Amino acid sequence: MPGTSKAPEALREAGLFRRLLADGAVDGGVVLSGRYVDDDATRATGHVRNEAHMVDHARRLAHRIAGTIVEGRAPLVIGGDCSLLLAAGLALRNAAGLVHIDGHTDFRHPGNSDNCASVAGEDLAAAVGRHWPAIADIDGCGPYFSPANTVHIGCREDDQEIDEVRSLLRLVLPAHQSIEIGMTETGRVARAAAAAAAGDAGYWLHLDVDVLDPTFMPAVDSPDPGGLDPDQLIELLKALAPRAIGAQVTVFDPDLDPDGRYAKLLADIIVSGMADLGRQVMR
Repeated sequence: MPGTSKAPEALREAGLFRRLLADGAVDGGVVLSGRYVDDDATRATGHVRNEAHMVDHARRLAHRIAGTIVEGRAPLVIGGDCSLLLAAGLALRNAAGLVHIDGHTDFRHPGNSDNCASVAGEDLAAAVGRHWPAIADIDGCGPYFSPANTVHIGCREDDQEIDEVRSLLRLVLPAHQSIEIGMTETGRVARAAAAAAAGDAGYWLHLDVDVLDPTFMPAVDSPDPGGLDPDQLIELLKALAPRAIGAQVTVFDPDLDPDGRYAKLLADIIVSGMADLGRQVMR
């Protein structure tokens, strides 16, 4: 999505990169995406919007992610929209689990919808092999994650695909359950679920910031009520980050944050929640 492409620089301006570097991180540089193209009028059947640029970017970003992991470091990818999950999948090639924290299941695919076009709302389906091969089997590497090793946390109870993901994935924990369980218990449940899903290989941690309630984070393209508050999200990330082989942060839209206050909030969440990213798996 066009606005989200500005997120890395907005978060840099909010002090995120400086704070991460002060904590010992290494700046891995930029993997620049192609210019956004709305090709709805000309796109052939079986293909998604902006596909050529997206696949090219996924390949280049996958190379950067894989190289970082080989060096013994846990990559933190700052995006961008949820299509970044294609790159993580290409890099890991079903060698790790997936913990998908998102305000939506992002499970629209050709088997349940006639309106497939935007991978930002279809990334989880593509990641577990339920989408068109053009994005779900890039270079013959799909499925990128096994459904049996995939956990979803954070969708709203009225999500259109919630029943389908519950039938396929290892665990689905909607946002309201996370809130009802409470922060400490949520961390315990999340740790246990992620460990069961990923075994000893670790997992990729996907964070779409629309898991936050729009009262706290309105600077997203699809805000829905009933989400987590910042403290709940930080607690969840603290529980999950140590066993993550890497992570990505998506869907923050600086165009919806004119005074930068939500960029600063998100920087605080990332620094606090992901301080121990990869600590238990990157040795």
